[in-house]
Amino acid sequence: MPDHIAVLDFGSQYTQVIARRIREANVLSRIYPYNTQASVLKEAGAQGVILSGGPSSVLLDGSPRPDAKVFELGLPMLGICYGEQLMAHMLGGRVGKSEEREFGHGTLNIAIKGKLFDGLPDTLRVWNSHGDRLEALPEGFEAVASTENSPFATIQDAERNFYGMQFHPEVAHSEMGTEVIANFLFKICNCAADWSMANYIEESVQKIKDTVGDERVILGLSGGVDSSVAAALIHKAIGKQLTCVFVDNG
Repeated sequence: MPDHIAVLDFGSQYTQVIARRIREANVLSRIYPYNTQASVLKEAGAQGVILSGGPSSVLLDGSPRPDAKVFELGLPMLGICYGEQLMAHMLGGRVGKSEEREFGHGTLNIAIKGKLFDGLPDTLRVWNSHGDRLEALPEGFEAVASTENSPFATIQDAERNFYGMQFHPEVAHSEMGTEVIANFLFKICNCAADWSMANYIEESVQKIKDTVGDERVILGLSGGVDSSVAAALIHKAIGKQLTCVFVDNG
């Protein structure tokens, strides 16, 4: 099985974009619910973990949190926006409300290149979207980069391979964001670029064949993307054993 990166979803509008950027680098990504047990990620063979952004605040009671044991897996971790704040908060740092909500472009001033910013310029135009900010670092962390309103716009605990960034490297608005993600994948997680969509289709088709065997399948088909892709994959695997029933949603 190829290496894969586990993306824990905290409700960000960009979670699918994070997963896509990873796959574009020929590394498999899988999106998991934010509260997935650490043991599940370990058994799945995750090579690294990304904590997505999200609309909540770590300052609110009941805000989404991951299984605390994910920090004990020994896997590289990257927290993005809410993910950075969450990681810092759970590991003993302090998060507070920003005096000004940081939304839109900002200038990232990189003080420590390290593995995450290896080969990149000293300043980058990056995209921010947050109302909280990190105010005190957890033990073992250091500031790597800052913006106009965030002294801890990027942080790292290089010994544990824990990284956090307040900006969104996954969006097109962030300069060289794909290179930042690639550095995390290949220089920190040591992933191999050995995954492709063609391989994924082959694996999915074989899994369907093994699951269905000689049985027949009935599929409700609405004409939307999800059901249409499912129908195409299943038909590729079992042919006439598939019967589609059109669902008229009006």
